[in-house]
Amino acid sequence: MIEKFLSQTSFTSQEDFMKNFEVKIPENFNFGYDVVDAWAEIEPDKKAMLWISDKKEKIEFTFADVKRESDRAASFFLSLGIKKGDRVMLILKRHYEFWFSIIALHKIGAVCIPATHLLMSHDIVYRANAAGIRMIVACGDKEVTDRIDAAMGDSPSVQYRVSIGPYVPHGWYDYNYGVKNAAPFVRPEHVNSNDDTMIMYFTSGTTGNPKMVAHDFTYPLAHIITGKYWHNLDEKSLHFTLADTGWGKAVWGKLYGQWISGACVFIYDYEKFVPVEVLEMIEKYHITSFCAPPTVYRFMIREDVKKYDLSSLKYCTIAGEALNPEVYRQWKELTGIKLMEGFGQTETTLIIASYPWIEPKTGSMGIRNPQYDVDIVDSEGRSVPDGEEGQIVIRTHGKKVLGLFKEYYRDKEKTARSFHDGVYYTGDVAKRDSDGYFWFVSRADDVIKSSGYRIGPFEVESALMTHPAVVECAITGVADEIRGQIVKATIVLAQKYKEMAGEGLIKEIQDFVKNITAPYKYPRIVEFVNELPKTISGKIRRIDIRNKDK
Repeated sequence: MIEKFLSQTSFTSQEDFMKNFEVKIPENFNFGYDVVDAWAEIEPDKKAMLWISDKKEKIEFTFADVKRESDRAASFFLSLGIKKGDRVMLILKRHYEFWFSIIALHKIGAVCIPATHLLMSHDIVYRANAAGIRMIVACGDKEVTDRIDAAMGDSPSVQYRVSIGPYVPHGWYDYNYGVKNAAPFVRPEHVNSNDDTMIMYFTSGTTGNPKMVAHDFTYPLAHIITGKYWHNLDEKSLHFTLADTGWGKAVWGKLYGQWISGACVFIYDYEKFVPVEVLEMIEKYHITSFCAPPTVYRFMIREDVKKYDLSSLKYCTIAGEALNPEVYRQWKELTGIKLMEGFGQTETTLIIASYPWIEPKTGSMGIRNPQYDVDIVDSEGRSVPDGEEGQIVIRTHGKKVLGLFKEYYRDKEKTARSFHDGVYYTGDVAKRDSDGYFWFVSRADDVIKSSGYRIGPFEVESALMTHPAVVECAITGVADEIRGQIVKATIVLAQKYKEMAGEGLIKEIQDFVKNITAPYKYPRIVEFVNELPKTISGKIRRIDIRNKDK
């Protein structure tokens, strides 16, 4: 399968990869037909998905199953009047109907908008009106459907609500009844061109209101590198990415690149994250490849990892936040496996990563993806020398770049601020060493300027995370008349240290940081809190801490 899309499939070095990696983009590419249905025709019994629930349910789906079920869902959606270009929101947790529904929407040329079940009614109103959503397909949890119903009075574009059950409220369509009684699917004419919008995501909103990111139908092809070369997958792999389907990480790690590579995706459908259950899944089902954010690894290394037989696990990747070196060290010590970091955004696919043929540098995001011309620039847009901090940008050279977003939907002003003069400005600050490895510093908005020094929160947070008292932390800047800004640490303490919260522990933590990083970076203000402000996706909202301190 993957040979259809690549000029060369195997690489032995980064030099070989950078020089020879090339994606062959078919005309009017459609992931539903050109990948899912193609696998169903070539190898109908090939396993596509192993779905497990926390209720002890287990279902295996072949590519023939996915084709059949996505065809039925597509026929059902067409019967409701959903057509090419219509925007459809999916709020489906980790239920397998997500995979059937998203492929169905691709097959009819509709625009899929995955969303998390954690959205409140006002969040749904905002998204429905921003995108002009016509239909919502949701999990049949009363709490979720009630929030959607409460939003309907202020969401005039939404015409259809569909529940996958078990609860189907009054006024909603029953997904299971609809697909069971659907007419045989007939592929519509002129489903899509490569430039049509296929999927849209709202950003996580770490610095303000979420933006709506639009990607075209070639977007899945940009994830070949994600699945084949970052996750290091082949047709024998069973890959487990821990992510809710409401976030971009789900299609990064549980769909596009994995199925193009011929891997089987492992889905664990659970309500509450329990670290030991993840370790149990890896052991019981012989997971070969695993990807999760640093927080997940941080929780797992606090468990008795040696107790589990993880011998099937050959490869581990990490993304979503910057990786603290201490987490890398402990995971390798416990499992013998290196954590291969990757960096990207909702607006892109994988920009920078550690690949199987390179030796990862602890704390580095890795080397650039050959699909993107990545640079580090100063505030004037000029390239900076190796070792100097600057903003990560992607240069387009006037050409369409595979995997780079089309626009912020319905927001030309925000699009123009981030994407102009042939350059996309990521808003992330990093530095690059002489070997081409990139090192994350912070979001551009989070850089602290103190007494002439530029301080990135990540380095201080990494130092803090090695102190046994610290479970979570956020570093922000506080205005200061003398220094301009001073460093503040907002810290969630481990349970056994909570009774020790006070001046003595603050002094201990400050001295601890001074001994690990440059003394000017230590937090002059330390605040202990029960929890940090976060986005719905779990990312820390430093902007809320800064606003509180104004």
